[in-house]
Amino acid sequence: MHTVTSLRSNMFDIEVIGEPASIADVLPGWHRLDRLGLVIDEPLGGLGATHLVQIAITSFYDASERRRGELTVYPEIYAFHFGRGRGSHAAFDFWPARKEVILSDDPCDLLDAINDRGITRLVIPDRPPTEFTYRPKEADTASDRLQSAFVYSSSGRLAGGDIRITGIDRRTEYNPGRVLRPVHLEKPMNLAKPFKEADSAYVKWLKHRADDITDEERAEAIRRRQAILIDGLASETYGRVKISDALARMASCNRT
Repeated sequence: MHTVTSLRSNMFDIEVIGEPASIADVLPGWHRLDRLGLVIDEPLGGLGATHLVQIAITSFYDASERRRGELTVYPEIYAFHFGRGRGSHAAFDFWPARKEVILSDDPCDLLDAINDRGITRLVIPDRPPTEFTYRPKEADTASDRLQSAFVYSSSGRLAGGDIRITGIDRRTEYNPGRVLRPVHLEKPMNLAKPFKEADSAYVKWLKHRADDITDEERAEAIRRRQAILIDGLASETYGRVKISDALARMASCNRT
């Protein structure tokens, strides 16, 4: 749960439709029970949504003073790996391991998992809308609960996106760096408030997920990230979409 201390809202510069904006403009009405869900359908693809995930994390902690003080809680963020594991994103504090959900390539299973976890803010890869019939009531259940939906590109730059989020503090690149090059301590430590990198369960999880992607796929993800860095900081773009559009797009996620 390093993100409780390492991320703050003032580490990001935000534009909406080319105008200066705030996190509240991107995530309007965020409250203490909000949960973000990130759908990932290509190797380390979730890195394209780095800053959107991170402003959601700051919103989670800002929504309750107790979360930055007396409580020790991980942010309510969930990664949904569609079709197979796409490389662990646990470094963002998608932790414990139950917050990285490995799914089949059936869009019905994906929507069921999103509904099961009460996701209120949904982030999906940029895929074309397609006609698809989910299991009875599941699409309506999602539509009733979801407050926001966004489209992202694994490159971090969505063509025609109406939201731009730029990191203005080098700590905003800590998490993507740890996803690209996983770090953990082989020997667990006994600490009053242990951090996950020293947790034997975390070490086991990263080792379990090591074969999700090939060395070539990791190298390509590193290249993608470096391509959008200027002086070590990234500027990412996203698109806001209607909930119905998000569900239609989600049905055509990459099944390879």
